Amino acid sequence: MTVPSPAEAAEPVEPAPAPAPRRTFGLAAATALVMGNIIGGGIFALPATVAPYGTVSLLAFVVLSVGAVLLALLFGRLARRSPVTGGLYIYPRDAFGEFAGFLSAWSYWTMCWVSIAALAVAVVGYVDVLIPLHGNHALQAVVALAALWLPAAANFAGTRWVGTVQVVSTILKFVPLLLLATIGLFFVDADNFGPFNASGQSVSGALAASAALLLYSFLGVESAAVSAGEVRDPERTVGRASVLGTLASALVYILGTVAVFGLVPHDRLVDSGAPFADAVNAITGAGWGGTVIALVAVASITGCLNGWILMAAQMPYAAARDGLFPAPFARLGKGGVPGFGVWACVILGSLLIALNYTAGPDTTFRVLVLITTFTGCVPYLLSAAAQLYWLARGTRDRVRPAGLARDLTVAVLSFGFSFWLIAGAGYAAVYQGVLFLFAGIPVYVWLRGRKDRDGVSA
Repeated sequence: MTVPSPAEAAEPVEPAPAPAPRRTFGLAAATALVMGNIIGGGIFALPATVAPYGTVSLLAFVVLSVGAVLLALLFGRLARRSPVTGGLYIYPRDAFGEFAGFLSAWSYWTMCWVSIAALAVAVVGYVDVLIPLHGNHALQAVVALAALWLPAAANFAGTRWVGTVQVVSTILKFVPLLLLATIGLFFVDADNFGPFNASGQSVSGALAASAALLLYSFLGVESAAVSAGEVRDPERTVGRASVLGTLASALVYILGTVAVFGLVPHDRLVDSGAPFADAVNAITGAGWGGTVIALVAVASITGCLNGWILMAAQMPYAAARDGLFPAPFARLGKGGVPGFGVWACVILGSLLIALNYTAGPDTTFRVLVLITTFTGCVPYLLSAAAQLYWLARGTRDRVRPAGLARDLTVAVLSFGFSFWLIAGAGYAAVYQGVLFLFAGIPVYVWLRGRKDRDGVSA
């Protein structure tokens, strides 16, 4: 069998021919997809989660917001070069070869199906506010599974329905949260904020610790790039949607958290189970805030699941077209959605939900959730490295001289930010994330071996 030379192995891999994509996402739908995937259920619990660190966590939000915008700009530049579905797989593959592309796709896919299980479970707490479940584990599992399979049905209906559901659910959650983040500022009491650093650590330590808790909240900035094949005029729309969606999400995060910190006394906020509900009650003096926020949370998480299920199917779809994921992942349904990919992520997510509700809260399921930040950031790091590669290579058709300084700055800062996020995930998450990542190597070896056997002459 002919063995390629190192120089040949380093050359970019040409993508396999693909069916003509259905460009159903305009700027509004693409922006809603980014916002919907970033703003999930986490925003409703985050203020209480980071309250023990003090208002230094607000600074962490700002740092993360800047980093997320950098990533949005990075993906916008990369999408101009490769405006196709599966962006975070395509970028490393084109720069470094198939193995790098596979690792990126495998890592991102792992993050997606673990995350959708976590989001579905998060619905249960808010449904319990509306309809008491009385701690019944079987009933809680049914609610979580319903929260997972209903958005999957929208995906089976086609990308047009996904875009529609995404726009509607984003409005449902964005408007109430923004109203609280603006109107609530008029009722803020400065005495409620508490100390700047309440952790007892150094400021830099508290900043890093609170940022580590907030990392998961910004996953999704890459949504438009991953689904570029379904976006109209992706060379322009992907970058704009990524930046607009990230900025809008950051605005909601920061203002909403400032409002909650200023409305709920610090000692109460630390122990709050529903910080946004407590904030609404502080404004109205009534007890209906919890019900309203529960409704918003259910709509928010359902919309987030709708987008993440599509994302979980798109990445392996792009890799399967190149023979680097099992062939069924490359099949498109009538609605233009990779149906097998949807089935795979929903079934795997359902298994994790079943594990959570049979083995109890302190199970492997919760440990798996901790690695989602690591597995999500690996493709960010590889994409930033890919952009640096093209800039260093200086190929005229890939780098515009007028934008070289800007693109280099964005790529370097994005790489550093991604590296910081991976480090902030913690030793346990990085350790287990690496194991998850390496578990995909046998899959790559098998698929690559079969591909070379069929496509390389002896």
